[in-house]
Amino acid sequence: MNGATQPMPEITATELKQRLDNGDDIQIVDVREANEVAIAKLPNSIHIPLAQVLNRMSEIDPARETVVHCKMGGRSARAIDALKRSGFTGNLLNLAGGITAWSNDVDPSVPKY
Repeated sequence: MNGATQPMPEITATELKQRLDNGDDIQIVDVREANEVAIAKLPNSIHIPLAQVLNRMSEIDPARETVVHCKMGGRSARAIDALKRSGFTGNLLNLAGGITAWSNDVDPSVPKY
């Protein structure tokens, strides 16, 4: 396999909700832009826009399981890839379908845009 990467570890919105409800210690990093966060956000998430994620890597605790999310899952996958390439050692999961999936599957009160 020439240069093939490991599949991106993912968590569904429903799985994330169950784990949060169970009291699991999960930090959530939102890599969307500020104008998107102003429309809709997940509770207790850390906002670090994708363009700043490497410069602000120290704000992400590698000892805690971390779910990274964006609108649909593409930017968060890029953020995870960049963090891993830069030597981040923590456990990073991509929120499959992003905040759109959270709105569809967990909390319909979260606005879609």
